[in-house]
Amino acid sequence: MGCAACCIFISISSPIPGHPNGKPAGVRCINLKNDLSCSIHNTSLYPKVCKDFKATLEYCGTSRDFAVRTLSELENLTS
Repeated sequence: MGCAACCIFISISSPIPGHPNGKPAGVRCINLKNDLSCSIHNTSLYPKVCKDFKATLEYCGTSRDFAVRTLSELENLTS
């Protein structure tokens, strides 16, 4: 889908490039480029948490709006 909702709305508790203290939910990842691709994807710097996230229909649906709502709700439930 390429919506990048996961790069904004999910928190990351471990240090990642550009976010030495992790990335809070709702904060755009510094590695997210304007075209919504990741500048460190397919490199050794790509975080495990990002590798492990699977953009399935359950989490992302078929639209960015669905992904934003679902991922935000999951983040709120688990924080």
